[in-house]
Amino acid sequence: MDGITDLSFFSLLIRSGSLASAAQELGVTPSSVSKRLAGLETRLRVRLLNRTTRRISLTPEGELYLTEGERIISDLDALEQRISGSADTPKGLLKLSATLGFGRRHIMPAISAFARKYPDVEVQMHLSDRPVNLAEHGFDIGIRFGELPDTRMTARKLANNRRFLCASPSYLSQRGVPSHPRELPKHECIFLRESDETYGTWHFHSKGRQETVKVRGQLNTNDGESALGWALDGHGIVVRSEWDASAYLRSGRLRRILEEWELPPADIYIVYPTKHNLSAKTRALVDFMLESFSAYRDSGRGKSHSMW
Repeated sequence: MDGITDLSFFSLLIRSGSLASAAQELGVTPSSVSKRLAGLETRLRVRLLNRTTRRISLTPEGELYLTEGERIISDLDALEQRISGSADTPKGLLKLSATLGFGRRHIMPAISAFARKYPDVEVQMHLSDRPVNLAEHGFDIGIRFGELPDTRMTARKLANNRRFLCASPSYLSQRGVPSHPRELPKHECIFLRESDETYGTWHFHSKGRQETVKVRGQLNTNDGESALGWALDGHGIVVRSEWDASAYLRSGRLRRILEEWELPPADIYIVYPTKHNLSAKTRALVDFMLESFSAYRDSGRGKSHSMW
């Protein structure tokens, strides 16, 4: 049983994100948590965490211990629930990660409604301009744009979301409207530095044809709203998601260009670690979010939605 207790302790430590946070949740001193972790590593004869004064990160052995350990704990919980016949009520701390703009505009209102329905679930929402490793940072759920390559995660689509190429009427009146992606290098293009992709490279396809274009421009950023602001001010052509640009396209402040050429989609997914048995709180939030966004997922592409 000491092994099961250690698994629970290690899982809590990773969810907390730091030794100090884990100590606070356990009601002990940070030194006690550090000593217990050291004892666990001594017993297993491996190092489970890399740690500094500010953060902790999993070693390969630690990631295996966490992943398989949580599966064992989940299986044990499921077994006890089956035997006892107890109700599985959503409750406890749930940590969620999302992007800044979409998180503020659309995830925050959904979480507000979820909190009213499930008052026993405490939600911590973390917004960032970059995707975070859910397991490494102890998140239960993440909101992501585009397909998820990590096979250890389960991804459920929340909403369809296209990418548009657009610019302000003032820019297009001065520089002209490109008729083919190969003309884009002659234009001022505003591009994002994000993820690990080669920034400034745009990919297009149309009716079996494909084009990859390296663009340039005076302005680039890692923040989508800043890029959009520069495009609205007439500084160049930008690629933005449907949820971000549609209001400006409807008002005429932006014009969509090269409409016959499609960019890689930015469909929105809710992701969570793949487990045999999800916790009640995680399952409740996933189901709630899928229901909340169903209108923007089931209605198909090519239609305007009030959310955008």
